[in-house]
Amino acid sequence: MGKTLILFTILIFGCCFPIFGQQDAQYTQYMYNTLAVNPAYAGSRDQWGVSALHRSQWVGLDGAPSTQTFNINGPVTSKLGLGLSIVNDEIGNHTNQNTYFDATFSYSIKTSETAKLSFGLKAGGHALNIDFNNLRNYSANVLSPTNTEIYKKFSPNFGAGIYYHTSSFYMGLSIPNFLKTEHFQESGETTTYIATERMNWYLISGYVFDLNSSLKFKPAFLFKAIEGAPLQMDLSANFLLNEKFTLGTAYRWDAAFSGLFGFQMSNQFLLGLAYDHEITELGGARFNDGSFEIFLRYEFIKKEKVDLTPRFF
Repeated sequence: MGKTLILFTILIFGCCFPIFGQQDAQYTQYMYNTLAVNPAYAGSRDQWGVSALHRSQWVGLDGAPSTQTFNINGPVTSKLGLGLSIVNDEIGNHTNQNTYFDATFSYSIKTSETAKLSFGLKAGGHALNIDFNNLRNYSANVLSPTNTEIYKKFSPNFGAGIYYHTSSFYMGLSIPNFLKTEHFQESGETTTYIATERMNWYLISGYVFDLNSSLKFKPAFLFKAIEGAPLQMDLSANFLLNEKFTLGTAYRWDAAFSGLFGFQMSNQFLLGLAYDHEITELGGARFNDGSFEIFLRYEFIKKEKVDLTPRFF
């Protein structure tokens, strides 16, 4: 009962008071999942690719969050890139489910022989589905909205980003969603919200050092900023051995330490794994076994590019 009570309390407080600091879904393997946060990334790898990620957060906690992403993107011409991004985020055994659908477009210009600057736009929307019947200890007398439409709501949105990269360096700045969305905004004579979604700012960057002919080192970071919430900072350091194996570690400021592993199974197929250990009070709980991610990417490499070494970002 205790575990379910925790989630129930979170959801009830969310319905009764404004929540201004809601963040987009978080990823430990953000270096592989850039399209989910920056539309200017579309087509930057110069070939079409499909990727999927699954994240189970706080494994062992009943009703803990889980996230799935699906991306497809690639170049249409030497300057134009297109993509599709789908993100599904849920908590409370499907009590609160958020699904984002976005079409992305990028336009790139060469700034040198090895560098490109890309400008990206995305348009789509956010489907919110809330079903309190999935709460195991739910009582209709606690919260019984008269307007059933609040359980399902679709909100259109759009975003933009810029992305600069060379063969060894990249940096991107983006705002995935410009429009503020408020949920449960009318309840009788009062105004109550379950969430107020505000603009999230993302700054991502990394650099690849060639240590020797078989070993590369890439430090990277991701900053996330939103009004009403602390700045979130992710730092990572990965080593790529023989263009096949990636080993690394990451740190989410005041939140978690992570271990990362990647295996380039072929020129087309990449597997990535990550494990997070919480360093907050939640991390010491008996029912929290950490967070896990699995990432898969397949790229449709053209025959004339088959001998190219895998890129690190």
